[in-house]
Amino acid sequence: MSSTTTPSATLRDLIGLDGRPPRLGESALVLIDFQNTYREGPMALEGAGQALAAAARLLERARAAGTPVVHVVNDAGEGSLYDVRARSGAICEEVAPADGEPVVVKNFPDAFHATGLEGTLAGLGFGPGKGRTDLVLAGFMTHMCVTFTAQGAFNLGYRPTVVADATATRSLTAPDGSVLPAAALQTTALTTVSDLFGLVVPTAGALPA
Repeated sequence: MSSTTTPSATLRDLIGLDGRPPRLGESALVLIDFQNTYREGPMALEGAGQALAAAARLLERARAAGTPVVHVVNDAGEGSLYDVRARSGAICEEVAPADGEPVVVKNFPDAFHATGLEGTLAGLGFGPGKGRTDLVLAGFMTHMCVTFTAQGAFNLGYRPTVVADATATRSLTAPDGSVLPAAALQTTALTTVSDLFGLVVPTAGALPA
């Protein structure tokens, strides 16, 4: 006898939060940890190339719409996998900052924690007290810095939206010793975001200009 699982209502629905995707031209784009660290070596992500291509399309569309762009990078220090002074930790060429686009350095998964991101966004006219709170997020890794930055944004009163195909993660060993495939972890992370912290759209094309 087969059984059907009925999904629960999301916390967003129960609270009554807005479920409409933001207009890209009225949002700020935050690109998280698009660093060479995740393209090769021990931290290489499954689908990194496809996610970068999607992020490049998102970035091109955002720039055309006049959307402010903020780049976030993780810097763990000289000689580390996240050394922003070396090729290994540099921002990937496909989404490299243009002149005038700020770069915020972080050391924790939440890009708002102990960084200048909130101040940078305020300088661009975004923040709960400024009436503009829509942030579009993309980056690496989905289950880590993307999810926790979405949570941080939500906690501060922003309205984050994650572009799913412009994110990627990796397979990990679960607590029971089994392997959790990257695709499953990707889905789980995006589901966590969409339950409360923010919206999730499949591609940049789902965002009205």
